[in-house]
Amino acid sequence: MAPEANGKNRSTSVDIPEQAVKNLTVEEMYDKEKYDLSTMKEGDVFKMLDTTRDGLKDDQINERLEKFGHNRLDQKTQSPIIQFLLFMWNPLSWVMEAAAIVAIAVSNGGGKEPDWEDFVGIILLLLVNSIIGFIEQRNAGNAVKELMKSLAPEAKVKRNGQWKTIDASELVPGDIIGVKLGDIVPADGRLIVAQGEVSMDQAALTGESLPTTKSVGDEIFSGSTCKQGEAEAVVIGTGLNTFFGRAAKLVGGAHDEIGHLQTILAKIGNFCIIAIAIFIIAEIFVMYVGFHYEYRRGINNILVLLIGGIPIAMPTVLSVTLAIGAKQLSEHKAIVTHVTAIEELAAVTILCSDKTGTLTLNKLVIDKESIKKYSDIESDGIIYHAAIASRIDHPDAIDACVMSTYGDKNKIREGIEELNFKPFNPTDKRTEITYKQTKDGSVHRISKGMSHAILDLCTRDKTDEQIKQLNTDVDEFAKRGLRALAVAIEDVSDGQKDGKGNGFKLIGLLPIFDPPRDDTKETIERALQLGVKVKMLTGDQLAIAKETGRRLGMGDNMFEAKTLKEGPPADCGYKDIDDLILHADGFAGVYPEHKYEIVERLQKMGHLIGMTGDGVNDAPALSKANVGVAVADASDAARSAADIVLTKPGLSVIIEAILGSRQIFQRMRNYAIYTCSITIRVLLGFSVLIFAFRFDFPSFMVLILAILNDGTILTISKDRVKPSQYPNSWHLSEIFTYAIVYGTYLAASTVIFFTVIVKTTFFQDKFGVQQFQYHHHSHAFPGWNNPILNSIIYLQVSTISQALIFITRSHSFFFRERPSILLVIAFITAQLIATFIAVYAKWSFTQIHGCGWTWAGIVWVWNLIWFFPLDLLKFSLRAYFDRQQKEAVEETLGKEPSTDNQRLRRQTTVLSMSGPPSRLSRMMSADPKSSRRGTFAEIAARYYAPHTRHLSTSHRFRNFAGVLNNATNTPPSFAIDAPELQRFSLVQAHHASKLLNAKNDITTTGV
Repeated sequence: MAPEANGKNRSTSVDIPEQAVKNLTVEEMYDKEKYDLSTMKEGDVFKMLDTTRDGLKDDQINERLEKFGHNRLDQKTQSPIIQFLLFMWNPLSWVMEAAAIVAIAVSNGGGKEPDWEDFVGIILLLLVNSIIGFIEQRNAGNAVKELMKSLAPEAKVKRNGQWKTIDASELVPGDIIGVKLGDIVPADGRLIVAQGEVSMDQAALTGESLPTTKSVGDEIFSGSTCKQGEAEAVVIGTGLNTFFGRAAKLVGGAHDEIGHLQTILAKIGNFCIIAIAIFIIAEIFVMYVGFHYEYRRGINNILVLLIGGIPIAMPTVLSVTLAIGAKQLSEHKAIVTHVTAIEELAAVTILCSDKTGTLTLNKLVIDKESIKKYSDIESDGIIYHAAIASRIDHPDAIDACVMSTYGDKNKIREGIEELNFKPFNPTDKRTEITYKQTKDGSVHRISKGMSHAILDLCTRDKTDEQIKQLNTDVDEFAKRGLRALAVAIEDVSDGQKDGKGNGFKLIGLLPIFDPPRDDTKETIERALQLGVKVKMLTGDQLAIAKETGRRLGMGDNMFEAKTLKEGPPADCGYKDIDDLILHADGFAGVYPEHKYEIVERLQKMGHLIGMTGDGVNDAPALSKANVGVAVADASDAARSAADIVLTKPGLSVIIEAILGSRQIFQRMRNYAIYTCSITIRVLLGFSVLIFAFRFDFPSFMVLILAILNDGTILTISKDRVKPSQYPNSWHLSEIFTYAIVYGTYLAASTVIFFTVIVKTTFFQDKFGVQQFQYHHHSHAFPGWNNPILNSIIYLQVSTISQALIFITRSHSFFFRERPSILLVIAFITAQLIATFIAVYAKWSFTQIHGCGWTWAGIVWVWNLIWFFPLDLLKFSLRAYFDRQQKEAVEETLGKEPSTDNQRLRRQTTVLSMSGPPSRLSRMMSADPKSSRRGTFAEIAARYYAPHTRHLSTSHRFRNFAGVLNNATNTPPSFAIDAPELQRFSLVQAHHASKLLNAKNDITTTGV
């Protein structure tokens, strides 16, 4: 049987065996040729699943869990051994592994044995770094996943005739489930009850661009979102036996997107690798062509650059810092569902916030003294009619407010029989109930909702005077910060639930008050101090929005959402829509498409946007935003679309999360600047010593430098840092500029120190230390090479290089910002070890001889003299880069129209932007050609996946249709076998084949 033209299947009748659930195997039950639960008649479905409209009995649940398994898709776990080995499979590790090969296989000339010491040291460094990274990543990743348990999806299920809420994973075939606006369908099912017009968004599963209307008997898919109405359904498939599960099984590869952190790791790694390659080529030409070095002598110098220039610990440090940071954010009641969103949250410049529940308490109350009447029905009667038009079970905030004001909710429906109920939806913005009075059989309708939606609905006793009075009353409420809830009634004379009434009549206006949170005003002030503009996007009237904005100190420069289409008002001074959106304090009367457009326009102006939301109508904007934030008690759809889920209400939680994310970002940025600087200082410093003095530093001592550096720098993930006063993002040009300046300065400190030692007698005259002699190339230590001098240079490089971290981690003078105790202890320990090695070591295999305490003292004093000016370099660089940030923040926070210079700067910023795009744009790229072209950085980024894989908190296909559309250059692999395809239902195969044919010209037949 093929799908009908309207996309629905004709019901079929089949012979159902007795106790099918017990007697048939799972494979037999889901053999579509025998039993197609998606098309058979409703009675046959109930018989097949041995269930009733009252749900399953307790004794049936455990049997079915054992037979069908839990309602989840278990992710295949990778072998821990493979995970560990992959930590040594990325471009940075490849360079170190190349150094190991050079040491053991290439360094064997000149009648000398291979460089076993360097080889063993490199292997140990790789192993230690991988072990630490593997353990830290697993611990941190597991901690992040623990945080997500509080967000496990739930389902409303009827069992033993009683409704209750359970974990969605506990659902079994035969359960009766309920879904409402904003819910994500927890399992495949067939509708048995539909209240109002039920529509489901299946875009992520089938590719359908518009929500699909569902009626009784239709199939609903696990993972789809209820966009309108309320429904009950009988579960026909769970886990792998859902459309989602079968689709995931058919598509072999998950096609994980390349995370932004992976791209940053690749770009920084490429910077270091390219720098190493440049200096190695230069050394080869100078040493072998210019100086005619012996083969083995030159190889040792190349090893110095290979080992010393690679920041081997960088992937571990950055990813562990993020994971630990996610756990710290959870202490502020912000659970990160996509851990890499932390770096994007730190870069947020504009926060678009809804009003209700975020800026306000979301504890609605009715001011009974201010109720407006438009008929002979008294105030209590108006409240009673509004209560009847409320959802008794699972009410929303307004329904709960109305019923609590009325009193005992059990008495609301006494003496009446509900015939039809239309729940609230974002389009109509009202509820409606049709009911029968049991005492006389008369049928009536009541509708309540937004004032103008109800006014447009009314036709009976409607006069110009009434319209004028209503508008006056609504404006009066708005000036006082009150929301207006209108109530209208009509009689249905023919007694039918769908019968025509005598016209709705407006009976009253209820003033509902949602007071601002006590801390909101202070929080908005903090946000402005942090360079974050808070914009209010609300569906309320403009007057209410302005009054709320004035009370909260966020301003009243607000506009109706219709200005997005009509253009800026003539008297506002803004030249275009973009300018108005940027400088407005908020918008009123917004719909989901308005929120999406506002976010999109702000992003195109170069801003990173945070968006708060709680309902299904917020999901598109939450996905589009760089950081979607689902507020406390948000719907399943909002949580699924969000990057961060709050477990405590209020804007203050978001600001705390921004502060926390900036601290986390500062740790990563500090390390990135530090490690790139060390790369430049090693490459430049030791290369110049070769070019100018033919000085060959022992490669084994660079290994010691790397080991001590890595051991110290790993503590940066828990360092005490101050958050930036401006939004942060990965401006790699800024990081590389800092690195080149710092690295050059540190290299100069070493080269000048070496020059003073060998070219002058200053230290010998002042401190009585020995004079070093230049030797002929036939000497055991040709040129200026000397074991004692090697120790001196080792100590000088080690101490001032590690001390750089105290410069990069601070905004002010390094001594004014106290580091963590762990970092201080690690630094002191590393420098004591380095000092004792330099003073006492006698390692003939690596040409090291103790230099004594006098030289050690000289080195420490020299480094202290060179260390203090580093702060001045930092201030000079910050003066340039901070000025650019300050100009951008001032324009964002200002209310005046942008100047021509500001517009030009904005355009320049957009053209140079390399910041993270929204998650939606990463997942659904509209340009398949650009994604196929993949840059070198994107190719390299894939190899850093083991360092970021444990940061993922969800392995579900968020966009299965996008995978089928195949925007990437790697086609999905399909495990097409006959038994599996037989379980793939006709309608589902029809949807999948349309998508596959469109992209891959695959013809699906015989299904």
